[in-house]
Amino acid sequence: MKDSNSGIKFYIRRIREGRLKEMWRQIKWIYGYGKHYWLQIILYTLLGLVNIGLSLLSGLVSKDLVDIITGHQTGAVISYFVMMIVYNVTSMILNQIAQYVSTYLKIKVDNEIKADIFGKILVTDWESLTSYHTGDLLTRWSGDVSVVSGGILNFVPDMILYFVRFVAAFAMVIYFDPSFAFFAFLGLPISFILSRTLLKKMVGNNEKSAAMNAKMSGFNQEAFSNIQMIKSFDLAKLYIQRLKEIQKEYLGMRLSFQRMSIVTSVLFSTIALLVSYSSYGWGIYRVWSNAISYGTMTMFLGLSGSLTGSLNNLTSLFPTVIGLTTSAGRLMDIVEMPQEDYSNDDVALEFLNKYRNEGISLKIDEIDFKYKTGTENVFESASMIARPHETVALVGPSGEGKTTMLRILLSLIFAQSGNSVLFNGSDEENCKEKIKLDPSARKMFSYVPQGNSMVSGTIAYNMRMVKPDATDEEIIEALKLACAWDFVEKLPKGIESEIKERGGGFSEGQAQRLSIARALIRRSPILLLDEATSALDVKTERKLLKNIMKDDYPRTLIVTTHRPTVLTICNRVYEIKDKKLTVLDDIEIDKLIRDF
Repeated sequence: MKDSNSGIKFYIRRIREGRLKEMWRQIKWIYGYGKHYWLQIILYTLLGLVNIGLSLLSGLVSKDLVDIITGHQTGAVISYFVMMIVYNVTSMILNQIAQYVSTYLKIKVDNEIKADIFGKILVTDWESLTSYHTGDLLTRWSGDVSVVSGGILNFVPDMILYFVRFVAAFAMVIYFDPSFAFFAFLGLPISFILSRTLLKKMVGNNEKSAAMNAKMSGFNQEAFSNIQMIKSFDLAKLYIQRLKEIQKEYLGMRLSFQRMSIVTSVLFSTIALLVSYSSYGWGIYRVWSNAISYGTMTMFLGLSGSLTGSLNNLTSLFPTVIGLTTSAGRLMDIVEMPQEDYSNDDVALEFLNKYRNEGISLKIDEIDFKYKTGTENVFESASMIARPHETVALVGPSGEGKTTMLRILLSLIFAQSGNSVLFNGSDEENCKEKIKLDPSARKMFSYVPQGNSMVSGTIAYNMRMVKPDATDEEIIEALKLACAWDFVEKLPKGIESEIKERGGGFSEGQAQRLSIARALIRRSPILLLDEATSALDVKTERKLLKNIMKDDYPRTLIVTTHRPTVLTICNRVYEIKDKKLTVLDDIEIDKLIRDF
């Protein structure tokens, strides 16, 4: 009675802690994916059920075969022997078919769920997403999705198959000799108590394992991405030591889990042996007393193993549920973050198509902005305007908000107050239409960020990422505008030359010009350059900006720069200072240039 009360208190405590409620929410989330694959689940289950049926029939034939042999009924031996072979061969073939179907379905379901989660991650609110390390995101997307997809396909069929196998074996035991049923349930109370005791540890272990995998993945991802920095600062020994420390931590965690697994395995194996030898002893006694035949005893021993195995398999579903819900919870942390709003996509596309050739202006009016993790505003009542055929510069010390302003323009982050709009033409009073800045409006922009943004592939592949139908002539024209054709045309394969990961094979200045060419070929009404010419010499930088300005396309150009030497060719210069955007006059611009 005391043990029963403690069991009830355990589950009441778990409910109060909210774990069971959270697990139910995670199970419902998994079901949201699983319901799309019910046909595959049914197919997988049916194959398993047929295999169980054949296995039981094989047991019956084996029983009769033993009885025939021990009874010296030689006439029937061959026919039963052939039947047993047929059942076993058929079962083997079905097993192979089931494995093939299972492999196909697992990969298919895994790919589809990964594609869906990948898509949701890409449209998750950018500022919320940056709270996670990219290594952690990669671990959740690859490892946790695989756990969930595997569980969707296997959990329900396995639960049905284990239960059916147990019920069928138990029914056969009851039919031939009910006394054997006692031994089938001999280990059940102990298995239940052990499972309950291990539940909390399994939850903790799964969470620790996921966190450790994320930590290791994050370290590896950062190390391989920064090999040049590691070499430059001679940090190889430091990083090797850090890796060894993480590996030692991982080893300690895995050995701790393994010790628990060994103890658990020994306990469950002991229970299984107890049940098996008890059944064996009871079978010998029943044969000795002429209550059953040798064949029946042989069948009971097989059924006893099947019953014990089925019970252990059903018990093993508890850690499976824990692993599934833990992975689901980690994915839900990501996909349940705020999503970007693309509800104005049609309106934005119509606006773009209608006014692309006329040009589009951008206006920021009295905005206030503070990062979610920030303690004070980055901008207060900040305003600016940029029009077609204009080059507008943002200047100011590092950390004052130049890149932040471009993120606001791209709707990666959002001002807490004020208005941000796009309108056709140059004159706001006589414009025909306005739309607000939001994620749907990004199709108006081309953006070249700080750092190297080229991806592995050919130059042409990089260009066609943003304009799939671009001709070779269009690519060459964009390269000329970006002052990149002078070195690309000298390459043996020209625009079909390979770019390595992170722009490898090209200097930083060349990679910057290729990035600008890619932005230009998109022919977006508004072009944002965030320190995108920092690796160029002043002469090339001025030539590139003049090329863009001379282009007949009505482009609105906004640049951030630390080098004021190009400011004299800009139509307007805004200085970010004291959380404001202030237009500088010629005298102030000249002073910036002199003080540079």
